[in-house]
Amino acid sequence: MNLSEPNLRLWKSALFRPRMVSRPSRNGYGVSVPVGGLLVGVVLSMFGQVQWAFAQFKPDDTKGCRLGEWQTFYWQAGLTIQATEGPCKGIEAYVPVPSDWPEQEVVVAKEDVSKSVKMDYITADGDVRVMVIRIPHLAAGEEAKALVTFEVRRSSQLLPENTAIYRLPNKKKLDRKILPYLGTSPFIDPRQAKIRALAKEIGQDKKTAWEQVEAVYDYVREKIQQVPGPLKGPLAALKDGKASHEDMINTFVAICRAKEVPARTVWVPGHAYAEFYLEDDEGKGHWFPCQVAGNRAFGHMPERAIILQKGDNFRPPYNKRDTQRFMAVHLSIVDVDAPPKYKFVRQLVSAP
Repeated sequence: MNLSEPNLRLWKSALFRPRMVSRPSRNGYGVSVPVGGLLVGVVLSMFGQVQWAFAQFKPDDTKGCRLGEWQTFYWQAGLTIQATEGPCKGIEAYVPVPSDWPEQEVVVAKEDVSKSVKMDYITADGDVRVMVIRIPHLAAGEEAKALVTFEVRRSSQLLPENTAIYRLPNKKKLDRKILPYLGTSPFIDPRQAKIRALAKEIGQDKKTAWEQVEAVYDYVREKIQQVPGPLKGPLAALKDGKASHEDMINTFVAICRAKEVPARTVWVPGHAYAEFYLEDDEGKGHWFPCQVAGNRAFGHMPERAIILQKGDNFRPPYNKRDTQRFMAVHLSIVDVDAPPKYKFVRQLVSAP
């Protein structure tokens, strides 16, 4: 049995809405079950003792966004599962978890893991930290859990002191980890003729790279009214003049990429925003946030929500042929006679 969560719409609302998915198992058995169930709340507190951290990088970003005030959150993630009328063999689950960014620090504060569970972490496509949960066997009626509470410190981001020093990056010299943010993603295609034309037109009268990107930002906010609705892509959003906040981000990102400015989506609970990449006068690259939909915030981010993932084109470790805008949770079982009861946990909690 193979249970996954394609096209998870975390960014659509503060609630992971249950979805029905069905996949065949390796023994031919298939079942449809609801997936999801996250209610987001905010709890602020401090916790002094930690175990270890997810450290991706901590650059000296003196010419990038300045860091503001910090807040501490506790985020619980993992899986609870119970075999029902028969045993389950070969259980494997993948749960993306928050990780370190220059404006975010993550450490493990508490683990609640059953003895039958083998748990590890991997860094998947796009620098996404993923909890890997393996349970060799669950007898009928037996329960198991793998729940981890993370202490997450998140800073606001302030405008850089001098925006005139930034320039468009040289595509030929870009780091290979930045290059994907110039390419296509689901619902983002900078190669489309309309997008390329807009990229040439917008900001052509501006003197600095910062002003050119800000012109794209202003154009999207002027031309597209934010309304609830399904994803339809930048072309339809521009034609209709209204779209979801996610499609507003898609439009901004697509035009930036067509201008050869790396850009990406940043996912937080219940929402998303964008980041763009410029180089300073010494040739060092920096990422800058912008709130495309909602209150104006260009080059800075006053909000301090937990960053869940950055990017919008992921190939998950459990299916390299799949492409996801947001890396979803996944559960597979090698041998099972009856569907188990299970729940993926992703929620803000109080201090442990």
